Amino acid sequence: MELEVVPIEKPDNLNFILGQSHFIKTVEDVHEALVQAVPGILFGLAFCEASGPRLVRRSGTDPEMVELATWNILKISAGHSFIIFLKNAFPVNVLPVLRNVSEICQIFCATANPVEVIIGRSGLGCGILGIIDGEVPLGVETADDVVQRSEFLRKIGYKLA
Repeated sequence: MELEVVPIEKPDNLNFILGQSHFIKTVEDVHEALVQAVPGILFGLAFCEASGPRLVRRSGTDPEMVELATWNILKISAGHSFIIFLKNAFPVNVLPVLRNVSEICQIFCATANPVEVIIGRSGLGCGILGIIDGEVPLGVETADDVVQRSEFLRKIGYKLA
């Protein structure tokens, strides 16, 4: 087996979700879940089919996001992997509905951070072994940092005042 590190290529502030599923039905079910979860969501989804014609299946509400998802999933090329790029929504808005999509087996990450995907390639194909999400910590939060975190969450509307 060969190991490979595949960086996700995307604009710095764009969120994405990387996961694994098990069935071609994933594309339609994930599309439906996303548009029902966040009205007006803009997203692109690409899914690597692992048997049969082994195509990259794709969908979305934003053509640029669909192309970005397609480009990145082709670089990964792991069977039954999928990637979703989001606009007008954050992963926290859609993860609960994605976890209820019956085909989804695992979510590897949901982030806007720089990410590297660790791939194992064998004679059969390749699979995602794990991810590197962002950078290492620089320290431990202080009491002032706790106050700043709390204020930030309230400022952006994720916690009540």
